[in-house]
Amino acid sequence: MASAFVAPKDLDVNNADSIRSVASTLAFGTMSYYTGNITNTPETIAIFPPPHYWWQAGACWGAMLDYSHYTGDPSYDGVITQALLSQVGPNHDFMDPRYAGSEGNDDQAFWCFAILDAAERNFPQPDDSIPPWLQIAENIWNTMVPRWDDTACGGGLPWQIYPQNPNGMDYKNSVSNGGFFQMSARLARATGNETYLHWAEKVWHWSQKIGFIDPAFNVFDGASSSQGCGDTNPVSFSYTQGIYLYGAAILFNYTNGDKVWAKRTDDLLQASRSFFGPFPNATNIMYEHACEPTGVCNTDMKSFKGYLSRFIAATTLMMPSTLHDAQELLRISAAAAGKACSGGDAGTACGELWYVGGYDGNTGLGQSMTALETIQALLGFHAKPPLRHGEIRHVKGNGESPPDPSTTAVTTTVMTTSIDTQTSEPADGATGEPTSEPTSEPTSEPTSEPTNEPTNEPTTIIPTTTLSQSTTAMPSTTDEPDSASHGATAGWFPALVAFVLLTLVFGV
Repeated sequence: MASAFVAPKDLDVNNADSIRSVASTLAFGTMSYYTGNITNTPETIAIFPPPHYWWQAGACWGAMLDYSHYTGDPSYDGVITQALLSQVGPNHDFMDPRYAGSEGNDDQAFWCFAILDAAERNFPQPDDSIPPWLQIAENIWNTMVPRWDDTACGGGLPWQIYPQNPNGMDYKNSVSNGGFFQMSARLARATGNETYLHWAEKVWHWSQKIGFIDPAFNVFDGASSSQGCGDTNPVSFSYTQGIYLYGAAILFNYTNGDKVWAKRTDDLLQASRSFFGPFPNATNIMYEHACEPTGVCNTDMKSFKGYLSRFIAATTLMMPSTLHDAQELLRISAAAAGKACSGGDAGTACGELWYVGGYDGNTGLGQSMTALETIQALLGFHAKPPLRHGEIRHVKGNGESPPDPSTTAVTTTVMTTSIDTQTSEPADGATGEPTSEPTSEPTSEPTSEPTNEPTNEPTTIIPTTTLSQSTTAMPSTTDEPDSASHGATAGWFPALVAFVLLTLVFGV
């Protein structure tokens, strides 16, 4: 039975029916920005119109997968399936030549997050010409490994992928490396293959060593390869904090409660408090402290808070001891987000600033997504956790019904970590264990503390897309590195520093 309509401003954060109703309203509002399933052309399917870049579409489909999973509402499942499958690219690795002009490692990671969400929930994948979700995620991972660059900064992924995007080739950023870290952690848990664990640990140790994660567990934006990464850009954004947080929580779960990963997860969560409470009378209300107080958030940044909410909620499923703090933060933020979604003719359009006590008139896709993710995260605290190795299956279904991990009413095939891309059947003699390793095998054994880093590089990889095939040359996700100021503490002073540095360094 459908829940009675509840206006977002009237959200009751302690009532599941109220949360579902408001989430339904916000999901509809978010999808109102999407027309690709109506125009139904290769150029428009899955993509949101400018000024939104390709990466934000992947982020949005991840939010909608959460909506389906947390609320049980299958209304958008067919649209989600069409969108995800339309972007896999010729090698099924989300290296689509149409977006070579804008695709960076961080962009590819956000699409991979959505693909992993689908795999970890046995979301139906009905197209026999495309590999199962888990294999697609592994394909993406295999394209990233050879981009690990030991020639500068002792390692790390650059922001961009293609040399024709030189602005980002010299910049190694935390969102690209954090994305690779989280992907590796999730693939370790999804496949049982220790190679992914090795790489997750390698990326973590490098991120700490280079200063992207400081001793207080604030996550900073990035640094220049040409400077040996000695010029760390001290701005911090909510989404990168969340990306590393969830990766650490996954590894806590995968290592059966390793105390080192427990502490790292908790420290990252506590550091995320810097994004809550811009003023003494706005305690625990989330804000983007690098740009909101000074009014300089770009289109990308207006969606960042939603990813922190997404990953805080997901963290509680991997490390339940974080639940109390997560609820403390997100319940108040969700109520504030609901009040911010009180604009427009219907009284449900979402504004940007949650700490003003209502709608601020600044609406858009990012604002709607952010409110949706934060409010539906309250249901995520009690959702079924992501499936792991031995539970993930290739569910063909028809793309119309929500997947239910507790049933096997549809034809399924147990996934292994190496699947022929032409078939969903396991290789002959498959036992449920990996039949082949990912294409880069570290030599060191996994440990909970920093260790000698793996040295072996991949010998075979999924080939990347030829550059000359690009037909859509859009600029990089942002024209400059994400920002250029330090916002690791709440309040106006760091915001002022953010504004001054943004102005002086990048001429914003």
